Amino acid sequence: MGKVIKAIFDTFGPAIFVPVVLYIVARVLKVKPKKAFDSALFAGVGLTGFTMLINSFIPVIVPTVQKMVDNTGVNLPVLDIGWQATSVVAYSTKVGMIFVGIALLIQTILFLIGWTNVFMPGDLWNNYSFMVWGSMIYLLTDNMMLSILTMIVMNLYVLLFSEILQKRWSTYYNYPNCALVAPHHVGAVPYAIAMDWLLNKLGLNKINLNPETLQKRMGFLGEPTSLGLILGLFLGIMGNIGHLSSLETWGEITTVSITTAAVMAIFPKVAGIFAAAFTPLTEASKKTAKSGIKSREWYLGVNDAAGYGETATLITGILLIPIMVLMALILPGNKTLPMVDLIALPFMVEVIIAVSNGNIFKGLISGTIWFSIGLYMTSYTAPMFTEVATQVGVTIPSAAMMITSFGILTNPTLGVLFLAFLTQNVFVIAGVIVLYFVLYFWFRKNKERVHNYLENVNAVAVDETN
Repeated sequence: MGKVIKAIFDTFGPAIFVPVVLYIVARVLKVKPKKAFDSALFAGVGLTGFTMLINSFIPVIVPTVQKMVDNTGVNLPVLDIGWQATSVVAYSTKVGMIFVGIALLIQTILFLIGWTNVFMPGDLWNNYSFMVWGSMIYLLTDNMMLSILTMIVMNLYVLLFSEILQKRWSTYYNYPNCALVAPHHVGAVPYAIAMDWLLNKLGLNKINLNPETLQKRMGFLGEPTSLGLILGLFLGIMGNIGHLSSLETWGEITTVSITTAAVMAIFPKVAGIFAAAFTPLTEASKKTAKSGIKSREWYLGVNDAAGYGETATLITGILLIPIMVLMALILPGNKTLPMVDLIALPFMVEVIIAVSNGNIFKGLISGTIWFSIGLYMTSYTAPMFTEVATQVGVTIPSAAMMITSFGILTNPTLGVLFLAFLTQNVFVIAGVIVLYFVLYFWFRKNKERVHNYLENVNAVAVDETN
């Protein structure tokens, strides 16, 4: 079953799968066929636009980032091979393929019975994040049931965190009734909320460094496109710091600069098309509620590409690239050299940016701490992941080298759950499961209060600084 589902998803992908889901849901909500079709089409066009934009941006910026890393002259024993290669490893393991079918079944049932109002299969592909951790458990314990249980419990936690974040993410990125469900990002939700609270207590919310403030204070230089130009220029110079006398170097720098500006200019337009896909569903839901028919608010899990190019997200993510290279070099005991997944930092920082309401200053502080902790997690798990990758045929560049994914295995929350199940201690595992139910029912009781807190806490900060 897992192979069949993977084959279907590989063939059609999210740009087809999500529109089909949207059309079916729209018709169930009694949206007229034309509007339902338009909604589905806009979703497909939007997702395709995101993919085209990001796939055009990454090849331009990766060589510059590679040079930045190479310029450090440091060789750490754990090499970041990127999330793409990691997903291939995950989908190549026996445990991973079994979980594809289990995940689809569990996520759909939990949604249908009302345990969660997030339809996670909307972003089915990102289940590979669970599969990586489960494959390592199977490698170390040779216990298939323990591996599957690990992935199921991780899935339950991620769904809970996604539901906590859903309104905040949907509001900030302006996608009605959409939720971020990527496990490798959503795991940051508890940390992001706690750290944002702490930073606010320290008064750092008064430094309201967001796109609107930058535009107000910098004039035309603060507009998203101009900021993209400046940001690209900065990154280009950082990557070519030793070769600034070369004309070819300045060709690369200016190309990176104008490409970053292009992403800043085009992304909001694509995002507008994608957001328009959900307007008919929102209107239909409201009509259903007013008519007295029993209804519930629900959110569709969407790919993290939907937030990548948002101004504060892209700025924070790109600024974190040189910061995380520096942290990798100075953190005592770290063995991981982030490389391929550095360009994924705008994906990785979405939770933090949404919680801080686009505050770039707080995002940089919070992101630096979170991903620094993650470096230790990748350093610890690298031998296990390297062994899993070797078993499915990945060729390791050097016998003395280990591999990891800075974008996937740098998640401390899922890492702690992994370590708990790795103990094979019944009481530890039972404690993790009990903790989930305690958190779940606490959130159910305080859901509105939690969502209101996340919506209002930084809105107050913005008002106070304006």
